[in-house]
Amino acid sequence: MRSADKQDALVVFSPSGKRGRFAIGTPLLQAARSLGVDIDSVCGGRAMCGHCQVHVTEGALPKHGIVSTSENLSAPGEHEQQFAKQFDLDEGRRLSCRATVEGDVAIDVPATSQVLQQVIRKPGEAHDIAIHPVVQPHFIEVSKPELNQPDGDLQRIYAALEQQWQLRGLSCGLPVQQRLQQALREGDWQITVAVRNDNRIIAAWPGLRDRLYGVAIDVGSTTIAAHLCDLRSGEVLESSGVMNPQIRFGEDLMSRVSYVMENPESEQELTTVVRRSINELVLGLADAAGLDRNEIVELTFVGNPIMHHLLLGISPVELGRAPFTLANNSSIEVTASELGIGINPGAYAYVLPCIAGHVGADAAGVLLAEEPWERDDISLVVDVGTNAEILLGNKERMLAASSPTGPAFEGAQISAGQRAAAGAIERVRIDRETLEPRYKVIGCDLWSDDPGFDDQRPEVGITGICGSGIIEAIAEMYLAGIVRPNGSIDGDYVLHAGDQNIAITQADVRAIQLAKAALYAGVCLLMAERGVERIDRIRLAGAFGAQIDAKYAMVLGMIPDCDLSAVSSAGNAAGTGARIALLNKDARTLIEDRVRRIEKIETAAAPGFQDMYVEAMGIPHLVHEFTQLATSVDLPKAKA
Repeated sequence: MRSADKQDALVVFSPSGKRGRFAIGTPLLQAARSLGVDIDSVCGGRAMCGHCQVHVTEGALPKHGIVSTSENLSAPGEHEQQFAKQFDLDEGRRLSCRATVEGDVAIDVPATSQVLQQVIRKPGEAHDIAIHPVVQPHFIEVSKPELNQPDGDLQRIYAALEQQWQLRGLSCGLPVQQRLQQALREGDWQITVAVRNDNRIIAAWPGLRDRLYGVAIDVGSTTIAAHLCDLRSGEVLESSGVMNPQIRFGEDLMSRVSYVMENPESEQELTTVVRRSINELVLGLADAAGLDRNEIVELTFVGNPIMHHLLLGISPVELGRAPFTLANNSSIEVTASELGIGINPGAYAYVLPCIAGHVGADAAGVLLAEEPWERDDISLVVDVGTNAEILLGNKERMLAASSPTGPAFEGAQISAGQRAAAGAIERVRIDRETLEPRYKVIGCDLWSDDPGFDDQRPEVGITGICGSGIIEAIAEMYLAGIVRPNGSIDGDYVLHAGDQNIAITQADVRAIQLAKAALYAGVCLLMAERGVERIDRIRLAGAFGAQIDAKYAMVLGMIPDCDLSAVSSAGNAAGTGARIALLNKDARTLIEDRVRRIEKIETAAAPGFQDMYVEAMGIPHLVHEFTQLATSVDLPKAKA
């Protein structure tokens, strides 16, 4: 509660991370709008539409130096109470147009209250997958019970499955047994049972049912992406994504680990919020596809090691200190109900294996999608995120490493940075003579100097610059001579002047230099260990990797010299790997075997890594030549 003499309070909004101090009594909706926080309100703040619902984050937030509590908002008034009665306002939700600031508070804006949904750039990519799901439906006719036959309904189901499907040695969990008798009688002794791994009944329905469904989920540190699939055809029926709510505990992975270290047992809180978000995402997919959620019988998960541990309710603390030990580097199977996912009570979740302390199940998913072990040429596969996971090799030998790139590539730690959303600058070009910039923003197909741009640009205006935009901006600045090879610039470079100026600062350039140097040094370390001087093929995975232009990535020195035609996007390869594991149970055995063969190189302990890192700070590099790049880009001459 606020002290009597306190005149203002700190309000922090997530997932945007925007914050500001406001006078006591300021409505939350007004505070949000003054900061540019995206909250919907169709009724204009009259407590009629209910679109502006928010949620208070309870507890200490050391990152912001506050203790957030619902008591630091005004108590619900008559209008809000009336709305709650009439429209069943969710428990813990407040109307931001009516709740006023009474003390320091952290506010979570759910996706349903946002006008502008985040652009989740992780669609289900086309990939040839042999369909062989772990769960199969079996229609059976079951003999009716008789007074002189003591067998129970389950035993007669077992007998029918053996006789009609040659399935033996079956088991069945209690949640399914609780529903069997009703299903049998509703179906007039004809039912469909879902059998997992040919040995366990996990669901039953009256009558004939020939299609079952599953969801492949990529739990990223920034976004969670999910694909609802038909287990029979492999078709992706619906795809969707949400921001990972753990962002409010830290933008990058290690800040979340630090939060857990500083707040004992807080991993339960991080686990709870991510499971809740996944549950809402999965149920939303079912609703969008017009499916009964009980028809979803299998889940697969990929994620980096910290996301992997927090999903499973395992403390990530050991991953935050040497020797970065995983709790378990094997695949894991648990029931969906154990993870709080409200689908069929008998459904299971399969979590792909992690490779090492900072090379996770998401990297295993990438490997499963890319299969570099099938190739003779040397492939480099990089999943670009807050922690870059790097895979290098061919059929003879595969190596893996991770490198702490941080969140700069995703727009964080950049002065005007933001995630990919409408209004964000995503493409940049600079005239070599006039040094005038032009750009494209998400939500508009035109360039900024095209006729009609002002009429077609998003209503929110030009709001910031996302990861792909900052890469192109700095690369173009380098090619135009604005940025020197050592990364220095003379003053800020303005991309857009208006209500909100978008400029590239010296600090922005340094943040990108640090990130790209960590990535490049990790690649160099694996190349040295593998004994190769050139890469034949580069695949950029992840949401960010799908959007960046390979040419500009090479101009900055994010990736090594390579024929540009051999550099391509792998899209959300981790999510593709999760789909493969969902649709083909043999792929699970394959990746479990391959993960055990991969050699992990620890960058932090590797001799020479620091020198590689320092050399990689140059643009493109202090030492290495980029001969392939020079054939397509007029690189500036080195300056004294």
